[in-house]
Amino acid sequence: MKFNAIVQRIESLPPLSNATVFVQRLYKEGAENVDIIKLVRIIESDALLTLNILKMINAPIYGFSRKIASIAQAVTLFGTEIIYGLVMNYSIMEALKANTSSYGISSSEFNDVCHLQSALMMQWYSKVDLRHAQFLAPLALVMEAGKLILVKEIASSDYVKEFKRGLKECSSIEDYEYSLLDTTSYYVSGMLFEHWNLEPLYVDMLKGLDFKHDDGFKMEYYIDTLHVVRTAVNVKDILTDESIEKACLLVEEMNLDVEHFKNVAKRIKETHEKFTKH
Repeated sequence: MKFNAIVQRIESLPPLSNATVFVQRLYKEGAENVDIIKLVRIIESDALLTLNILKMINAPIYGFSRKIASIAQAVTLFGTEIIYGLVMNYSIMEALKANTSSYGISSSEFNDVCHLQSALMMQWYSKVDLRHAQFLAPLALVMEAGKLILVKEIASSDYVKEFKRGLKECSSIEDYEYSLLDTTSYYVSGMLFEHWNLEPLYVDMLKGLDFKHDDGFKMEYYIDTLHVVRTAVNVKDILTDESIEKACLLVEEMNLDVEHFKNVAKRIKETHEKFTKH
């Protein structure tokens, strides 16, 4: 399994759907400048995209007591940033359909991880800085996309059993990925975003998660925030007591309110466990 093969696989990927490309263009001048009427029309022009967004936002994790029945209602309740993330999530997942069992997790569980990461980011960090939370929550929703590329490389190699065994035993998923693949899934996510001309700052953050560069305090703080979320929720540990405690140590290092983070993480965990048991 070589890095060049991963690059070639990404370069061979087709563009995202037409509706997604049109949505991207609306966001070029920033989420705060998006024409909401155009956004709703573009999403509703794609029936499958519409159905899947409504399905996602009506999931128990988002905590709405009544059903959200339209895209216009969704935009009003969630804001343009989260809707952007949901559009990207659906489009990327459709483009990269893959069997995630190499990571010891089903496709449904992988999808849960993505949504739990976004929910944790939004509900935790909105108390710290609402504007930054709105910017980071959509990224948290799609930052695991690189794993969908790596599982295809793993499946086509002779290392499937070795990878699964090593993943169970490793203490750091990212270090283990790098030892076998010369890269990490988050760096690959950055490459995917670059390939599809998505938000450049998202590209820099994803590439910097495991390979930090001196890009200034603001970028480092964004990256540290994403690291907290992926520590608490990941394909090996979905809001376990241990992963929450590890994340709390990182929150403490950032001089943020540890109790608030812990309470949010445990609340999301309880909601998730309540509905996955049924």
